Amino acid sequence: MEGIGLVLEGGGMRGVYTAGVLEYFMEQDWYFPYVVGVSAGACNAVSYISKQRGRNKKVTIDYIGDHRYLSYRNLLRYKSIFGMDFIFNELPNKLVPFDYDTFYSSPQQFAIGTTDAHTGEPIYYTKHQLQLQTMPIVQASSSLPFVATPIHYEGRTLFDGGLVDPIPVQKSLADGNRKHVIVLTKEEGYRKTPFKQRWLAKSFYPKYDGLVDVLVNRSEIYNGTLELVRKMEEDGSAIVIRPSSKVVVGRMEKSPKKLEALHELGYEDAKRIGSRMKEWLFS
Repeated sequence: MEGIGLVLEGGGMRGVYTAGVLEYFMEQDWYFPYVVGVSAGACNAVSYISKQRGRNKKVTIDYIGDHRYLSYRNLLRYKSIFGMDFIFNELPNKLVPFDYDTFYSSPQQFAIGTTDAHTGEPIYYTKHQLQLQTMPIVQASSSLPFVATPIHYEGRTLFDGGLVDPIPVQKSLADGNRKHVIVLTKEEGYRKTPFKQRWLAKSFYPKYDGLVDVLVNRSEIYNGTLELVRKMEEDGSAIVIRPSSKVVVGRMEKSPKKLEALHELGYEDAKRIGSRMKEWLFS
């Protein structure tokens, strides 16, 4: 699989679709040498790299009813609707143990996308570069404006990587990959609508001009990236796995039934193109 990049979109709780896709990959023992993810995509990637089948499903669907995971109570208490300490500390270290040894010893490259709040540029970090600081940066990549606080790292203020580089295929290209497996979390034909509340963003973040600009331009960035993905799919340089039916799961979804169905859809969509994908991967 040399020269093939696995590209993982974010999407909040819609990321359970990606978890289902990665579950199929792990069953097939398909571990791509290069992985890049933003937001929920980065979160799903860590359990994939640690080779822990079923873990992504456990840490999302099994705990979605726990107020420590996702609740307005968290937002009031900790200024983050997702319980970041619960997700990035208590879950991996106590409740659903994360295999740090396998993760850090894996030869897989792992790039994590974040957004610099001051400049509005995408800032990428790698597992090999970060080592023990990897999880805080995965948290930064998942810190959505308005409902989470940023992470401060090496003089930068970092927010959700999906804002400025929602489908990080450009990063995979820049790092030299010739072929790409791209996992999206919205169905064919989806396009993002413009964010028209610059005043709101500016009132929330008066010191973060770059972040405000990114929020305003987010739909243009996203839809432009979808066009690139379409062209790559057409010319055969990418296989795209996306939901085969309309996604009814929201970014903050709490219905276990809906989440379970979306996870199953991800698994089945990956399985459906499995034979074609195997031939493409090893040709």
